Amino acid sequence: MKYSCVLCAAGSGSRMNLGYNKVFYPIFEDKTVLDLTISVFEQDPDCNEIIVVTQKENFKRIHGSDKIKLAEGSSTRSLSVFEGLKCVTNEVVMIHDGARPYVTLKNLKDIKACLTHCDACLLAVPCVDTIKVVKDGVVVQTPKRSALWNAQTPQAFKTSLIQQAYQKSFDLKIEVSDDASCVELCTDVPVHIVPGDYQNIKITNPQDLKLQK
Repeated sequence: MKYSCVLCAAGSGSRMNLGYNKVFYPIFEDKTVLDLTISVFEQDPDCNEIIVVTQKENFKRIHGSDKIKLAEGSSTRSLSVFEGLKCVTNEVVMIHDGARPYVTLKNLKDIKACLTHCDACLLAVPCVDTIKVVKDGVVVQTPKRSALWNAQTPQAFKTSLIQQAYQKSFDLKIEVSDDASCVELCTDVPVHIVPGDYQNIKITNPQDLKLQK
């Protein structure tokens, strides 16, 4: 199954206090967070197109194979993803966080297997913490943990489906927190869960880098 990958790398990473986009942090020797992320998809022969969405001034910092294409990011993640989706040429696409470098080839294999019988799926892991719904500093609900999963990326879709879902979300001014929720809110297509890996973290806070050093 040939697929495209849209890598989201247009964030500012303000919580990291680096003064620059966190995906360009040299996490291992001369390899940045984004280098490691790109390398996983480059190793998968089924991925023949890697679309990196980032600020235009960072285009010169992107290195890799001839699979790579560049798209300029926008003011929000949703708009940036949509810019990347405009460049997709395959019938299926995986959308992945550029700051999530520990995704594995097994994760990609499992997603591809799911895509053989569905049009939308995402990596996720069962929630290990008890979650509280809070309003004005007071707990109003404690959902059953057995029904809760932590969403990860890649999230994968039939390309035409996710393109249409994002367009509808823009038309109706629906805010979405991730790509899967766009499909959930804007279509009737079910989104399937693919069991992920707890090591597949997104580099978000300074301690995430310390844990990986």
